[in-house]
Amino acid sequence: MSSQDRVIIFDTTLRDGEQSPGASMTKEEKLRIAKALERMRVDVIEAGFAIASPGDFEAVKAIADSIRDSTVCSLSRAVDADIDRAAEALAGANSGRIHTFIATSPIHMQYKLRMQPDQVVEQAIRAVQRARNLCADVEFSCEDAGRSEIDFLCRIIEAAIDAGARTINIPDTVGYAIPHQYADTLRQLLERIPNADKAVFSVHCHNDLGLAVANSLAAVAVGARQVECTINGLGERAGNAALEEIVMAIKTRQDVLGVYTNIDTPHILSTSRMVSGITGFPVQPNKAIVGANAFAHESGIHQDGVLKHRETYEIMSAQSVGWHTNKMVLGKHSGRNAFRTRLDELGIQLASEADLNAAFARFKELADKKHEIFDEDLQALVSDTLGEEAPEHFKLVYLEVASKTGEVPHARLVLSIDGVEQGANAEGSGPVDATFKAIESLASSASNLQLYSVNAITQGTDSQGEVTVRLENAGRIVNGNGADTDIVVASAKAYLNALNLMQAGVRKAHPQVADV
Repeated sequence: MSSQDRVIIFDTTLRDGEQSPGASMTKEEKLRIAKALERMRVDVIEAGFAIASPGDFEAVKAIADSIRDSTVCSLSRAVDADIDRAAEALAGANSGRIHTFIATSPIHMQYKLRMQPDQVVEQAIRAVQRARNLCADVEFSCEDAGRSEIDFLCRIIEAAIDAGARTINIPDTVGYAIPHQYADTLRQLLERIPNADKAVFSVHCHNDLGLAVANSLAAVAVGARQVECTINGLGERAGNAALEEIVMAIKTRQDVLGVYTNIDTPHILSTSRMVSGITGFPVQPNKAIVGANAFAHESGIHQDGVLKHRETYEIMSAQSVGWHTNKMVLGKHSGRNAFRTRLDELGIQLASEADLNAAFARFKELADKKHEIFDEDLQALVSDTLGEEAPEHFKLVYLEVASKTGEVPHARLVLSIDGVEQGANAEGSGPVDATFKAIESLASSASNLQLYSVNAITQGTDSQGEVTVRLENAGRIVNGNGADTDIVVASAKAYLNALNLMQAGVRKAHPQVADV
């Protein structure tokens, strides 16, 4: 196939993915994910929204300064200040892109922008020209294109291409499109816009109706050559098209789609687990490609068929996306070299020797508690280790719980609060509830528990438990994570992690909801 048959993979996990409630990431966490995406050979990494906050700017800048093999992109509204800030953040990039957008649907132009169509076109032209003067690679998006009028889309896109945009994105911002209708929109745009051949047409689909991947592939089939997607389908509301599903659908059904990507697919699983661990969004077991059951067979008929010939019931190999590609099992007798080598193979890069030493010490502690250490344990262990290095307002020092049949469970704990140890006791409906109440009696955060989720990281009764706690306070939502072989301790860690995030974080304002 020729280069015209290549689909550019544009990952927006660090921007749109982070807009999932509670999914905010630190600069260091974003950089870890960006390096994993680069290792996977993602073409474009949308690192953030540079003007959204000082933290977003620093994250985009750090990623732009560090990533060499992928294009690093920053989002901006069609506003001078946004564009200038994006260009500043991208100054050190080996390959940078400014992605500017403006709404084009009648409902957005009337009620959000309060602008006439002619004004929107003029604003788009000015924005693209300004971006083009600051950066050689400019992408223009028609926000809410899925509900925009086709004649207006043709008009504004033609003007944007003339102004210098070389990628045109057609987002289904609210997940409203149906595959055949969305494909027809793309087909009309490619046929009717005179200068369409001067730009790559891109799609960005949301999953409100569960059709993000289907809509994206329908668009690819008629000529779209960039897909914007996220790891694990993370994103605003119901999420975005899942990168792993888009990539493997293209790879598995080249006979139908006739296109390819440059993604190094064996790194998909490790990247998925990294994103899940950092954001606190567990991957459901039946999730395509990266779910625990994706390559599991319970039916005797299926098992018999797979044993005789894998392709009877598997359309792709588990190894092709990173499952079971390395059989090396670590344990308490494993040394630093084996530990470091496995981290490298998983795409986990620690910033310093001190970080490696801290992670190795945690590994040895865990190896004393369970016989075998799996890749999933290492991902959780590294996330836990790096998380502990961040400034902590609350830290667990001691925890004791008791739960007996016929008696009320109670918990006794000691927390270090800004370096000062304080103790508390509490009763609850269960040991976890009692632990949370004891923590709250000291923290007095007045937060509301919105989600409590427990997942076994690996198989076996000695598996680590990974707990996610989502807290809400005054409209701010954070996800806390904790892992331990003791599920109550993991729960306490997760709750305290969420409190520390609540304590340290400044609420991020994503200005795409503001008026232009």
